[in-house]
Amino acid sequence: MVFKTFLLKYGEIGIKGKNRGQFEDALVTQVRHALSKVEGEYEVSKEQGRIYVNVQGDDNSFDPDEAVEALQKVFGLVGICQVLKAPVADPDVIAEDAVRYMAKTYGLAPAQGSAGAPGEEILPDADALSFKVHTRRANKQYPMSSMEVDALVGEKLLGAFPGKLKVDVHHPDVMLHIEIREEVYIYSKIIPGPGGMPVGTNGRAQLLLSGGIDSPVAGWMIAKRGVALDATYFHAPPYTSERAKQKVVDLAKLVARYSGPIRLHVINFTDIQLAIYEKCPHDELTIIMRRYMMKIAEAMAKKDGSMGLITGESIGQVASQTIQSLVCTDEAATMPVFRPLIGFDKQDIIDLSLKIDTYDTSIQPFEDCCTIFVAKHPVTKPRLDIIQKSEERLADVIDELMEQAVNSAETIRIS
Repeated sequence: MVFKTFLLKYGEIGIKGKNRGQFEDALVTQVRHALSKVEGEYEVSKEQGRIYVNVQGDDNSFDPDEAVEALQKVFGLVGICQVLKAPVADPDVIAEDAVRYMAKTYGLAPAQGSAGAPGEEILPDADALSFKVHTRRANKQYPMSSMEVDALVGEKLLGAFPGKLKVDVHHPDVMLHIEIREEVYIYSKIIPGPGGMPVGTNGRAQLLLSGGIDSPVAGWMIAKRGVALDATYFHAPPYTSERAKQKVVDLAKLVARYSGPIRLHVINFTDIQLAIYEKCPHDELTIIMRRYMMKIAEAMAKKDGSMGLITGESIGQVASQTIQSLVCTDEAATMPVFRPLIGFDKQDIIDLSLKIDTYDTSIQPFEDCCTIFVAKHPVTKPRLDIIQKSEERLADVIDELMEQAVNSAETIRIS
């Protein structure tokens, strides 16, 4: 038996009131997009607070594990269930379907013939699986109540698997769900989804993507809230290699598995960095460079129709991420700056990068432009007025360099 139907559960969308349908439609679109990349033909539909995926074709036309893996990257889903779907039928038929489901899912062999003499009690084995049946009768025309279906199916299961199952209504090993709607759906295992909101339902933002651990995680977290992403990467040839650039492209591909397509803008930042290095105090290099990165990223964001910037900064992690430094950095941008990692410890960020599979790529030993030009003793409590005074030394060159950097940007479309 191959289960060719998935029941998909969502979380926050269920409390969206009159806008709920729009979010459901967006989620359906994202599910279709995710499944378009895996083998098989899938029909996606929504019905009464549920989203269903039905596999078309024969039993060998799809890989269930591959389909689940794709669905686990769709923001908005909190649960993925492979279900046995059957027509609405007599309660005894539903009970027989439940027996078939339990046999297939848990490797149980139904007893042959009678389970025992009349009145004989068969004690469960020591390793018997405990279970509870939970029926949801959304189809109110069905002749039996939910509790009556629970009792009938439970009795049928105990008779079919004598000694192998036992009832536990408080802490069962298996919660067997039966949903009676236009059709009957039977399932027990709920595979966790990523949660969040469907991508695209909360606008678009520009991620300042470096080759480090933090920024890909920050992008993933904002995408999880339904925000579509584009990204800007600052490249400094010949001080940074093509391998460093490829590392960032690879990170963008990993994030795009969750966020959908990303436009990655590669900015040649070398001339601006050299100008800052030559004209500004070296202890202020990092802050001043960060300010011009914010200005350029904002220019790219406006071209893309983005409404905010995303960075991977965390308070106090490095000199450029003290509160005083962040105040100076923020002043350079007019757009909102989203910092989802702001209160995270480094280990928290590493744990998330491992979860989303970006860590191994992030730690590849190819330096980005920030690490090449870092000062030996960077200022940790910069004053905005002093930073702005230092930037006046760039007045004769910076506008032209900024325009050149924006206009010469290379855009790589990541899918």
